[in-house]
Amino acid sequence: MAIALLFIVFALLLTLGVPVAFALAAASLATLLYLDLPSVVLVQQIQAGTGSASLIAIPLFIFAGEIMMRGGISERLIALASSLVGRMRGGLGQVSILSSLFFGGVSGSAIADVSAVGGTMIPQMVKRGYDRDFAVNVSITAALVALLVPPSHNLILFSAAAGGGLSIARLFAAGIMPALLMTVALMATCYVVARYRGYGTESFPGWRAVTVRLVSALPGLGLVALIFIGIRAGIFTAVESAAIAVVYALLVTVVLYRQLPLRVFADTVVHAARSTGVILFVIATAAVFGWLLAYLQVPAAAVEFLQSFAHSKYMVLLMIVVMLLLLGTFMDLAPMILICTPIFLPVAKAYGIDPIHFGLVLVLTGGLGLVTPPVGSVLFIGTAIGKISISQSMRTIWPFWLAALAVLLVVTFFPQLSLWLPDLLA
Repeated sequence: MAIALLFIVFALLLTLGVPVAFALAAASLATLLYLDLPSVVLVQQIQAGTGSASLIAIPLFIFAGEIMMRGGISERLIALASSLVGRMRGGLGQVSILSSLFFGGVSGSAIADVSAVGGTMIPQMVKRGYDRDFAVNVSITAALVALLVPPSHNLILFSAAAGGGLSIARLFAAGIMPALLMTVALMATCYVVARYRGYGTESFPGWRAVTVRLVSALPGLGLVALIFIGIRAGIFTAVESAAIAVVYALLVTVVLYRQLPLRVFADTVVHAARSTGVILFVIATAAVFGWLLAYLQVPAAAVEFLQSFAHSKYMVLLMIVVMLLLLGTFMDLAPMILICTPIFLPVAKAYGIDPIHFGLVLVLTGGLGLVTPPVGSVLFIGTAIGKISISQSMRTIWPFWLAALAVLLVVTFFPQLSLWLPDLLA
């Protein structure tokens, strides 16, 4: 009965439009009272959930991403991408996808990616004669790449939700190949759709221009190398790398690019603080929810339930993916990671699924929910930038969404695609 109460109250509040963090807290409190447990448990678990040192990396990476986004790096990355792939069919669409790969490595956030790259590329595509729905769909699906490349704060969040025992360096390394595969799949889809609609190409600026743009963008791209190599080599921890990323971002944007005036910096601090507050509030309330799941032995029940009819790890993975896709339609990525990890990770381990591989599947599946109504934050931002309705976008997004789904299935059923690089670097 307590399990039913926990999930029913949570689902009911979400249906009524209550923010996820408040819904988690209210459902947890109602269940605690029903179980006649002291309400102080709520406070204790909130403190425990936000007391992990590894979580400090999340606000710092968010801050570094905001600095780079507002400090001129996005324009330089777009210029570099344009010189490399602009001459392909659907040139500006290809530029948007490759720019998302580059910028994702700087920000680690799909929302920041679509805001920075989409905010620049969507108006440009519309101005050059591309349909608005095409411009929006390319930009929002390309933002999924940012979820997989270092420094993805969603992978850090998964590590924390898993109990903090998973190597963030291995998670970062595991995301690189799926990110490249997603980029290639979306670029191929963009080519097919652009050819069908009769879109043209961009002129090649020459190798001299490519070299100049590469040199201009290298300081921004250097952040990715700094974070990944530093953590991988054991020079510094994930938290230390996040702090170094902030300092590096300030040096690049203020000293080198000189595109971060004091007023813009103040706005950057405020926006980063707001984003951090939202995420940490969700983490805090999800910690109580997760403790109750463990107290009520929900993970053990889930394992027992699946073992009654699922005899293959691939069947279990498929079932988990389907459930996560359904959850992603009405739940944002961060709370989904925090809620689903304590439930499904023990199931994955029971069937011999590598936790690193499972983390990639979870984040990528939840990412597809970001571009799926009714609760898709990346979808909302993209359509707002492109000035079209969600229904207009949904009518033509399917080639890109199916390409992303195909990549998800490949990553799900071929774990070595994700694991060979972490194993190689071990």
